[in-house]
Amino acid sequence: MIRKYRFGTPLPTGAVVRSLPEAQGPVPHFAMTRAEDGRTAFTLALREGEQLFGLGEAVGNLNRRGHRYRSWNMDDFNHTENKENLYCSHNFLLLSGAGRCFGLYMDDPGEVLWDLGFTQKDTLRIVSVNGDFDLYLLEEDTPDALCRAFRGLTGRSYLPPRWAFGYLQSRWGYASETEIEAVAEAHRSRRIPLDGICLDIDYMDHFKDFTWNRERFPDLAGLCARMKADGLRLVPIIDAGIKAEAAFDVFREGEEKGYFCEKADGSTFLAAVWPGLSAFPDFLRPEVRAWFGKKYHRLMAAGIEGFWNDMNEPALFYSPEGLEEAFATVEGLRGEAMEHDASFRLTGAFDGVKNSRADYARFFHRVEGRRVRHDRVHNLYGAAMTAAAADGFRAFDPGKRFLLFSRSGFIGAHRDGGMWMGDNSSWWSHLLLHLKMLPSLNMCGFLYCGADLGGFSGDTTEDLLLRWLQLGVFTPLMRNHSALHTRDQEIYRFSVWEDMRNVLTVRYALLPFLYSEFMQAALTDGMLFRPLAFVWPEDPLARQCEDQLTLGAHCMIAPVYQQNAAGRMVYLPEDMLLVRFRSAEDFDTERLEKGWHWVPLALREFALFIRRGHFIPLGEAAERSAQASLKRMRPLGWLDRETRLDFYEDDGFAVCPRMEEHLRSICVKPEECV
Repeated sequence: MIRKYRFGTPLPTGAVVRSLPEAQGPVPHFAMTRAEDGRTAFTLALREGEQLFGLGEAVGNLNRRGHRYRSWNMDDFNHTENKENLYCSHNFLLLSGAGRCFGLYMDDPGEVLWDLGFTQKDTLRIVSVNGDFDLYLLEEDTPDALCRAFRGLTGRSYLPPRWAFGYLQSRWGYASETEIEAVAEAHRSRRIPLDGICLDIDYMDHFKDFTWNRERFPDLAGLCARMKADGLRLVPIIDAGIKAEAAFDVFREGEEKGYFCEKADGSTFLAAVWPGLSAFPDFLRPEVRAWFGKKYHRLMAAGIEGFWNDMNEPALFYSPEGLEEAFATVEGLRGEAMEHDASFRLTGAFDGVKNSRADYARFFHRVEGRRVRHDRVHNLYGAAMTAAAADGFRAFDPGKRFLLFSRSGFIGAHRDGGMWMGDNSSWWSHLLLHLKMLPSLNMCGFLYCGADLGGFSGDTTEDLLLRWLQLGVFTPLMRNHSALHTRDQEIYRFSVWEDMRNVLTVRYALLPFLYSEFMQAALTDGMLFRPLAFVWPEDPLARQCEDQLTLGAHCMIAPVYQQNAAGRMVYLPEDMLLVRFRSAEDFDTERLEKGWHWVPLALREFALFIRRGHFIPLGEAAERSAQASLKRMRPLGWLDRETRLDFYEDDGFAVCPRMEEHLRSICVKPEECV
């Protein structure tokens, strides 16, 4: 059951696709207070043993209880445990245990504060800063049912093309056709599987969207054609800011049409990002989304079939107004005998110009004819840019699926694209954070997701990259991405590159199965990754497990995430088959009974656990997703009787597939299993 409650005068967010009548009376379970400034708070007494899940992209444990969060999209590459917010705002929270099971969705595009037992461990407190929002209360018997109900409320998850499940290589710094072709050749000559190469900002002409450097990329269409003939796609980045240059036709056209966000005096708001001073399309207007979406066609006409949207919180390096205020602060301190307070103001003057709250209050959108200050709808910006791109793709070829993933987002963006987890670091703790974000994002509808394997900032080590690739085998988005001025991170740069290649052979042998599980989850409003607490809610050890996840209905993953570890402890809530992979051709199996087990895993080994009574199909190793098939399938499992697997298979491109038209049954007898 879902009930909708309205507070104040909410602005439309596009997050909810189902129309519901407004419920009357107080919100069950919660006490509510509303302050004179509009702030609206809900409090709830937490029971012993209750767990809190959700909020999508956020640091911390799967069980969010005890932490404090803030819905405020922020460009912040330093993802430490104390951070309250990252690039996205996913306002869906689920409570389970101690006799209660319900979910809460705050359809609020502004700032929301979540105190989940942080101030008082037995008290949950949620505050809408704007006070204008719709609140949805979902009540079901199980967490799984709650998540399905939430997807029914907010819409079906984005479906990427099948090739997007292949391995992607990326780096900030690829700046020419020659370099791209060298990266492709280095993979192919070593038989390292690869399906795409991502282009960061260096391919552009002076960082201008929808352009490319004609000297370094003299024949983009030819490059795309050569890559595609070799089973590869180019995936360029698109940023939110449009360079404010009169000679740049996209900026000039946007200015003439009045499509950019404005300041209070009606002039175009400008702030600096990579191209320098830039204007920001007012994506909250449908005509602006349609205009911007069609700009992708310039690159699509050259053969591009996938994009990643970035800097769309929106990230602001500084505004001219903010810079002037910083200079004024510094000048005011000139000659002063500064004690600690003044010295902090001095050093903080310029630190504070990036992504400042003052700047987010300086510009405005037009929403349904109303002028709305940006900070009241801040969290919608990235999702609206994703919607613009998706609209553009449909206009270009309405019958084809294209790859799209974004850094910033909101509920609803899961219908138009996937997401990656932002600019993480080459830290072992971020490998574990990657694992923990997966089910939280799935709960909010983001099934096509993943993190930068090996870490974006900092210098990765070969053991960290190898272990991270082992987790990436199972995530829909499998991309190796690193920052400028960090260690080269392509697989072939390392002495253990053959072990890394062997990990990728497992990905491609499992790709038909992983694609099938993904599509079935998307088309039935399910989850690909779930906490063990969702599957075995009566098992107290499973409820406490934070570093293992189920994968679909058949498997469990438990990656090694500690440096120098030669294995790890694993808890099995039921009997399972351990598959210890070294490559797609080199693996062993072992039957393990319910309980704790020390699982030895050398650096080149990683585990997959298959539930008793289930099996999965393992195909052959391949170097391109188009070659990944089950023509020679080996079933892996621990069967007591003949078992059927519902397997999904389509052409990998068609939009709006009907699941029943693409399902087939694979039946296996116990003696046929490896």
